[in-house]
Amino acid sequence: MEVRQMATAFLFNQDDVLMMKKARSKLFNFEFWGGIGGHLEFEELNFPMKASYREIEEETGFIKSEIENFRLKYILIENNSGEIRQQYVYFGETKHRNYIASDEGELFWIDKNELLSLHTSKLIKFTIEHYLDNPNQDDILVGTVTVNNELNPQIQWATIKETMTF
Repeated sequence: MEVRQMATAFLFNQDDVLMMKKARSKLFNFEFWGGIGGHLEFEELNFPMKASYREIEEETGFIKSEIENFRLKYILIENNSGEIRQQYVYFGETKHRNYIASDEGELFWIDKNELLSLHTSKLIKFTIEHYLDNPNQDDILVGTVTVNNELNPQIQWATIKETMTF
């Protein structure tokens, strides 16, 4: 079974979030919305924040010094077509609203109250919904996607706590 690691960022400027609208991707042939991000390069596998900053700069032009309060909030895990996908999700704030156009998709500032109405993956919708309900949570949460008895996707959240196992 293959493992794919990704990093995604949601950048806020006041009550707006920078979102990317994609007409299609390698996996989907329809329009959808997502955060800023992509796959971790081999040398970034132990440094997902570094990968996230790289993706942000490539896709928006924002550099690290223009982003504040950038923190890992979620680690998402799902089995997708026999591939384990692990996604590190960061949230931060931008000092300004000026981005550069991206070849990856179209960028838009979206009011946070409109985020859940966008056509996103179930995983991203679950994550945004949790974040909007708990914006001041300091813990890092792991979200595991499962299905209920009717085979509808659902997410189970667990808080990561420091442990002493020996």
